[in-house]
Parts: sequence; structure tokens; C-alpha cells
Amino acid sequence: MPLITNIEDLRVLAESRVPRMFYDYADSGAWTESTYRANSSDFSAIKFRQRVAVNMENRSLRTTMAGQEVSMPVALAPTGLTGMQHADGEILAAKAAEKAGVPFTLSTMSICSIEDVAANTTAPFWFQVYFLKDRDFMRRLIERAKAARCSALVLTLDLQILGQRHKDLRNGLSAPPKITLKNLINMASKPRWCWGMLNTKRHAFGNIVGHASDVSDMSSLSSWTAEQFDPALDWDQVAWVRKQWGGKLILKGILDVEDARLAAQCGADALIVSNHGGRQLDGAQSSIGALPPIVDAVGNQIEIHMDGGIRSGQDVLKAIALGAKGVYIGRPFLYGLGAMGEEGVTTCIEILRKEMDITMALCGLTDINKVDKNILLPGTF
Repeated sequence: MPLITNIEDLRVLAESRVPRMFYDYADSGAWTESTYRANSSDFSAIKFRQRVAVNMENRSLRTTMAGQEVSMPVALAPTGLTGMQHADGEILAAKAAEKAGVPFTLSTMSICSIEDVAANTTAPFWFQVYFLKDRDFMRRLIERAKAARCSALVLTLDLQILGQRHKDLRNGLSAPPKITLKNLINMASKPRWCWGMLNTKRHAFGNIVGHASDVSDMSSLSSWTAEQFDPALDWDQVAWVRKQWGGKLILKGILDVEDARLAAQCGADALIVSNHGGRQLDGAQSSIGALPPIVDAVGNQIEIHMDGGIRSGQDVLKAIALGAKGVYIGRPFLYGLGAMGEEGVTTCIEILRKEMDITMALCGLTDINKVDKNILLPGTF
């Protein structure tokens, strides 16, 4: 086993162990991938202020996200097809998050179902939904999340029309995946992955197959998903989801100040500054670039989170300094999962925790709740 020191080490190992079509699905953006790259690269321009002769004892990263106590301001983001990075991937990631004391968010497009994750964890997790044309299915889905004791609902606002990801087209990624000779050869070169998949019964979208009308297997799933994302989503429909849920609601996909104002007005508990990991509108602003003006506009009206481009604990700290109450990681934990299963997710979380803790101390603070722009070098953000 190679020495794992940072998130990049996990990425390299995951790339060697996960079949190409599934690795590329996680690690790609739309069109030219300019926004995907900017999400990470825009963090590098932001610089810290190093402070010295400050008592660094008794440091704490504990805080809250959406009213929930967390060991650090990091949540695992909802990611589709997580169970194809590693067998039973959503269950393993949720267990790692529970042990680490951070929230796990299950995607509607997960391989393991809501019930699967609930049966294998004890801590309440969060659940993510899209706005779908089949309202009866949406109602049942939300009721299933309630029955599983999910403590927050995350509504994704930026995926009513799919952004084109060239790598997915080239790899034949679909539901079910296209079984080409190239894909078969590549899968055969990943024996750990193959063995895991042979030893699990979870290979389809567990929240949909057997639950949505006329979707009984992977072949019928393809036509269902192609027509279900509802382009008619507007703020009235957001209010409908909020009424159906009745609990804590987090809105994901806000990148514009005006949309942030509307999100704050609709009564949501939190919003996530996000461009869907650069997978939707290529050429859009990076999430960290969009964060400060949104914080300035509505930071006193609604709790603000962000995702996109986080690759280190230092990135997390920069986002917190710029006004985010918490961040979500998608690709970093998927790298860990693909590399080493549950152990890899735990390793990912602990890498971020250590990097955040050390950086906060060297900036002269011992409490994450006191981190603000004063730890950053003026003129770099």
C-alpha cells in the first residue's frame, strides 16, 4: 500500500482501482471543464496570514451545520453512482461519516437505497432530491426519507437540464452502462472492484428501481430518468417541496446573488453555493469566487454553505474565512472510497481535519467559530 499523505494520493490510487467509466464519471466536468478546473485553482490565489507567539493549545473544529452539531464544518456531498466507485459505496461512506461526526448526504441517484443506508447506520443522515415530473414518486420519496429519520432535505436546483460531459459519452456511461469490449477489458483489469461487485446485490439505482412506476430493472430505468427531470422548476415548486418535507431544507446550486436573495426569501434553512462541481454550466464562476458576494448579500438571512474544488483542509478553512458555515466534499471522499473503501473515506476526512487544524493554529486561532477574513492576506480574496 502506498503512503497516503493528501487527497491527491487518494485520487491516484482510486484511478488505478476504479473502472475508467466510473472514475471519469466522478472526476470530470462539462464541455471544456474550465469551471471544473477553476473550482480548485481559484483557491490557490487566496493567501493566509501567518501569526506567531499565539497560544495554540485546546484547538477545536467543532461547530454546527444546519443546526446539527458536527466535529468539523465538512459534510459529504450527495454524489450519484457512489456505489459504482466501490461496492456498497453509499453505506460505507455513511458509516465513515458517522464515525467521524460529520453529515453524510445520500443522493436520489444512489446505488444503495435510503433504507439500505438507514439499516446500516445509527446517526441521521441528509437526503438529496431533484424536482421530478412524477409528483407521486416525489411524495413517496420524501416520505421514505422521513421514515428513515433523515434530518435535512437537500433540493438540487441546477440539474433540470443535464450539462454534457464528453468523457461520459466516450465511455458509454448510461443506465445500464454500455458493455463494450473496451469497457470489459478495463473492468477486468480492476480485480478488487470486480470482486466487490460480485459480492453485493446492489447494482441498480436503489431509490428508484422497484419504487417508481414502470421501473422494475435497469433497462426500464434509462427511459424513466431521461424524461423525469422537470425543466418547469421555479420558486413556487421549491415552496411545494418545502411543504411536503416540513423539516430542515437546504437549497443546492446557488451561484448568483439574486438567486441567493430568492432562496433566503423562500424560507429555506441553508443554501449551498455550488456550480455542481463544474458539471453543468461550463464557463460559470467558481464556487469560491461566487461565495463572498453571496455572503455579503444574504449572510445575515440564511445559513450559507459551499461546495466545489475542495481538495485540502486549507481550502475548507479559506471557505469558512470567506463566510461559509460549512463545506461539502464530493470528489475527495469518492477518491478515498474508490481507493480503499470505508477506510479510504475515513482517511480522506482525517486528512482534511489535520490540515485544517494545523493551518488554523498557524494563523493564530484555536476555535473554528472565530475564523473570519482576518486570517487571510488582504488583496488575495
